[in-house]
Amino acid sequence: MAGSNGADWQEARIDLAAALRWAARLGLHEGVCNHFSVMLAPDRFLINAHRTHWAKARASDLLVIDGAGNTLEGQGRPATTGINIHVPMHRMTGHKVILHTHMPYATALTCIQGGRLEMVHQNAGRFFGLCAYDDAFNGFATDMDEGTRMSRMMGDKRVLFLGNHGVVVAGETIADAFDDLYYLERACEVQVLAMSTGRPLAIIPDELAAKLASFSTRHENAVYFLAAIRGILDEEEPAYAT
Repeated sequence: MAGSNGADWQEARIDLAAALRWAARLGLHEGVCNHFSVMLAPDRFLINAHRTHWAKARASDLLVIDGAGNTLEGQGRPATTGINIHVPMHRMTGHKVILHTHMPYATALTCIQGGRLEMVHQNAGRFFGLCAYDDAFNGFATDMDEGTRMSRMMGDKRVLFLGNHGVVVAGETIADAFDDLYYLERACEVQVLAMSTGRPLAIIPDELAAKLASFSTRHENAVYFLAAIRGILDEEEPAYAT
């Protein structure tokens, strides 16, 4: 993705549009808010435009911005909060892909005092030791200082739970990050449902959870998942790739 403004960038556009549309199908979006971004090159970021519904995302509608949030390619601009969160996080964490949502079950855990992703299901195990928590809600990201603060809270983790807010999921490829986003929400859904019974949670031991987190086919499965998503969209909503 960091090579040149050519085939790699176009492929990133198509992958990101597919991820946005699939997130909308799954109900992981919120209105016309939230943001997905890819660092294409130093000081060049691909991001969805503000006030555009993810269900209608097209590769050609995605924006390329610089580090100040100026639109270099495309029409419109990103949400101000998107610029303020994503640009500092790409720069400070080094992650190529940053996905931010208010998806319901993961966000529900951020609304509980001391809410944590518990190791109660194999989907949770894949995130063992890979989650950071920011328990102090700090309002809207009205400037890049907030994105900088989030970056410090995230550190070297792949997931950041934002208190009373939502989540950030990061990765090296769109496939990896979206796969994590999907399975994170599934893990949180199972946990919330288990908690709703009022019965004690059955926690997976750390030693076994650590093995779940290190399974070797994670990237391979993520690639197949995104390819399958694109295949379905190619048949049902081919406009996403235009």
